[in-house]
Amino acid sequence: MNILALDLGTTTGWCAGNRDAHINGIWRLMPGRFDSASMRVVKFLQALNDIHASMPVGAVYYEEVRSHRGVDAAHWYGAYWSHLIKWCDEHGIPHEGVPVGEIKRGWTGKGNAKKEAMVAEAVRRGYSPADDNEADAIALFVLKAAA
Repeated sequence: MNILALDLGTTTGWCAGNRDAHINGIWRLMPGRFDSASMRVVKFLQALNDIHASMPVGAVYYEEVRSHRGVDAAHWYGAYWSHLIKWCDEHGIPHEGVPVGEIKRGWTGKGNAKKEAMVAEAVRRGYSPADDNEADAIALFVLKAAA
């Protein structure tokens, strides 16, 4: 079964596949200069559809964030989250939020690991994440694929 792991945000980290093979990357969802703000959600849904078309997704796991540094980050997380849940329900795909501390503890051994530590652990394990968002998605994928 293919799983999709996501670190939701305007730069969304993702990792998809199964125990035998997976791919990962980031989706840059910032709208263009002349786009409406809702273009972020349009891009997000298109990315979900593209992944699902290339490898049918059997389960989705996402980083469950309970605290944000800013109001905009909280609003956009909520937008991505609500569209993700709706998309999963429409496609009959089970979904589960995983607390940030659980991901960090499972990946680095410390539930309060810094972003740099998450990236460093991904590199140590042979990955080349573009940023901490991709590193978080890889960590979540590896933890759930091994379960």
